[in-house]
Amino acid sequence: MSRLVAKQFPQWAELPVTPVANGGWDNRTFHLGPRMSVRMPSAAEYALAVDKEHRWLPALAPRLPLPVSTPIAKGEPGEGYPFPWSIYAWLDGEPARADRIADPIRFAVDLAEFLAALRQIDPADGPRPGLHNWYRGGTLKTYEGLLRGALTKLAGHVDVDLVTEIWQDALAAPWDGTELWFHGDVAQGNILLSAGQLAAVIDFGTCGVGDPACDLAIAWTLLTVEGRQVFREKLTVDEASWSRGRGWALWKTLTTRASTLDDGDEEADTARRVLDGIIADYVACRGDQPRRGGSRTP
Repeated sequence: MSRLVAKQFPQWAELPVTPVANGGWDNRTFHLGPRMSVRMPSAAEYALAVDKEHRWLPALAPRLPLPVSTPIAKGEPGEGYPFPWSIYAWLDGEPARADRIADPIRFAVDLAEFLAALRQIDPADGPRPGLHNWYRGGTLKTYEGLLRGALTKLAGHVDVDLVTEIWQDALAAPWDGTELWFHGDVAQGNILLSAGQLAAVIDFGTCGVGDPACDLAIAWTLLTVEGRQVFREKLTVDEASWSRGRGWALWKTLTTRASTLDDGDEEADTARRVLDGIIADYVACRGDQPRRGGSRTP
């Protein structure tokens, strides 16, 4: 890594390169000195986002109410590394976590305002769903295989009939075809806090234009029940979009739940809690009571 930086960017050759704790899966992230970071795609599919980020992030950043990842320089393959890579300005903050959020309602409002501003940017010529972002902004059917595989593994641990009903409701919820900008991976690790407040949003590798319902998954994966309602109201999310957003949260949570089925760690506990919330929200929106044994997972 140090050799790669030194060869292509000699002006930064003397800066130390150190791994970032929990530096990511799609990209490996390193500190470059005190105020920059290096992001190196971990596979060819993830490298598809590099040119997109360099093309679009400088255009998006000035129109958004919070700091976002902004590339400073683009590196080329070399020194045994096969993909393009990027140098970014470092953004201070700690990854969002429920117990780190000072005011859940204020956080929900601030996040909704950020996504509303992103949606207001002209989508003309923006990147449509594709392999570069794992088809975010497109149909949920792309992920049906993952969901079905997770449900097979979870049989006997979750109410498969009720979960399937929630999924079918999401698939049937129509999108009017209005293309809007979306982040694509609004998740805890990509949201930074400072003193418990929303401070920045990073990692736009899955961004694009299309159906922005994928950005709603955070309503179930991080927000409180009250925050979720405020978030929905602030973004003016209609019933169909909310159902599709619930579907995005569902397939993600089920795959995590299946992969941590035999674990008792924090990730497994979080997956169980989030799935409970998805089910409870669906039942509330449906306007009836959960069937016995169907509202909670073990």
